[in-house]
Amino acid sequence: MIKNIKLRQEPLLLAPMEDVSDAVFRKLCKQAGADLMFTEFVSSDALIRNVEKTKQKLAIFDEERPIGIQLYGKDVAAMAEAATIAEDADCELIDLNFGCPVKKIAMRGAGAGLMKDIPLMLQIAEAVVEAVKIPVTAKTRLGWDENSKNIVDVAEKLQDTGIAALTIHGRTRAQLYTGTADWTLIGEVKNNPRMNIPIIGNGDINSPQKAKEYFNRYGVDGIMIGRAAIGCPWIFREIRYFLDTGQLLPPISVEEHVENIKLQLRQTVDWLGERRGILHTRRHLAVTFKGLDNFRPLKIQMLRSDSVEEIENILEIVKLRYAEGGERYTVNGIG
Repeated sequence: MIKNIKLRQEPLLLAPMEDVSDAVFRKLCKQAGADLMFTEFVSSDALIRNVEKTKQKLAIFDEERPIGIQLYGKDVAAMAEAATIAEDADCELIDLNFGCPVKKIAMRGAGAGLMKDIPLMLQIAEAVVEAVKIPVTAKTRLGWDENSKNIVDVAEKLQDTGIAALTIHGRTRAQLYTGTADWTLIGEVKNNPRMNIPIIGNGDINSPQKAKEYFNRYGVDGIMIGRAAIGCPWIFREIRYFLDTGQLLPPISVEEHVENIKLQLRQTVDWLGERRGILHTRRHLAVTFKGLDNFRPLKIQMLRSDSVEEIENILEIVKLRYAEGGERYTVNGIG
């Protein structure tokens, strides 16, 4: 539970990801079993300037609740004002982005850049908690680099600001997304007797078995899944089933996979229009159908296509070429 937000035991969360965690993708993840999710990153500066493209990120569908709006920025007043705007969008919580490692954000002092200015991070957290009535959570990393893994101390200080939960990605900013996520410090934060808010672990969870192992080993209150869900929203169904039963679901078939991608494409196009809908879906098409032999030429065709009809025709070819006899295959390491 995060304040008044009730979640089931061993909850699974969808990570906020720019150009990925749009409303359609979130809805698909929710249907697959995600318990809590977050919007794409929302710039506090752009939100208070009323930038239309940024405001569109606040769109929330009832069927995807509970949901948090994630804000990033480095100005205390702007973050507090943006939080009140986000609260008016009728979300369940506000999440503070203290972990994005992308250069254009972190090097300007926002996102993971705040790992180099902890006093400012704490000022932002305090101001946002004070500005809104709904729960405020935060997402961060282990530290700026290998020599400054200060998350155990930072977590205590963030808790003291009044945040309701903390998600920790098991890498430093310097690592970006390379190497292996280190969950040992996440476990230290969770097992720190001073900590009494939920601690959520994030990083490299790409299978049901690993999710269960990490719940058991580190005792976290939830697991957040990011990259492993791209092109594969049903990862939540597979993990949830294993957590609940100890059994693995059969791997998804090529036919099922094709129909899932078609559904996401059509719903995204209905929401954003054909051109923008295709651009949004390409991020998922780029990583989908892993494990199929000699798939690269078809993938390139899909990524170059600029019409729904053409993409669906290619998907039908995928179905005919790879699914004869109900062939099943491994997706994102699952199955």
